Amino acid sequence: MDYYALSDKGIESELGQRLKSLRLQKNITQKELAENTTLSLNTIKSLESGRGKISSLIAVLRELGTLDQLDALIPVTSISPIQLVKMQGKVRERASGERGQSSAQDQSSPQEYSKVKAGW
Repeated sequence: MDYYALSDKGIESELGQRLKSLRLQKNITQKELAENTTLSLNTIKSLESGRGKISSLIAVLRELGTLDQLDALIPVTSISPIQLVKMQGKVRERASGERGQSSAQDQSSPQEYSKVKAGW
C-alpha cells in the first residue's frame, strides 16, 4: 500500500479497518476487547474508525497478541560504529536543524535590523 498517496485521515481509517479485521479474525467482540484491555467500548469503536490515542492502540495490540508488529510499523534505528565513536557514546536527544542556512538578516545585529526595517 502506498501510504504517501493517502491523507492522514486515510491512513487512520486504514489502520482502524485493519484493527477491526484482526479483531474479527480472532472472533472477539468490541465489548470483549474493551473489557480485556480495560478500555471503554467507545475507545475501541474510536480506534476502529480511525481515531484514538497511541496508548489505546498499544493496549489493543497487546490483547490481540500483535505487539511484535510495532517493529514493522516503526523499525528501530541503528547507529553506525563511526557515528557512535563521533558521539563518544552519548545518546542523541535533539536535532541540529539546518546549519549554515541562516540568512544575512539573521546574522545582522539588532541595530542593523532596525535600520533595515525602518528603511535606512
